[in-house]
Amino acid sequence: MAKKKENINFEESLRELEEIVRQLERGEYSLDESIKAFQRGMTLSRDLSKVLDDMEKKISILIESESGILKEENFIETGDE
Repeated sequence: MAKKKENINFEESLRELEEIVRQLERGEYSLDESIKAFQRGMTLSRDLSKVLDDMEKKISILIESESGILKEENFIETGDE
């Protein structure tokens, strides 16, 4: 259940960030509102990035060796760095 709540929060945060970007691009805010929206967007961006980094660390893949043995490896260790 906690994972579902985390996913919802991630999705909601992403939607909020996307909306902030749209509104800033359209120039719908005053200068003060733009600064506040930008600050909120940066906070959301950092939070979303952290969630993605944490999830990437948890992802693992199965690699089959030439001898047919399955071996589990961390996603990052497969050459993505």
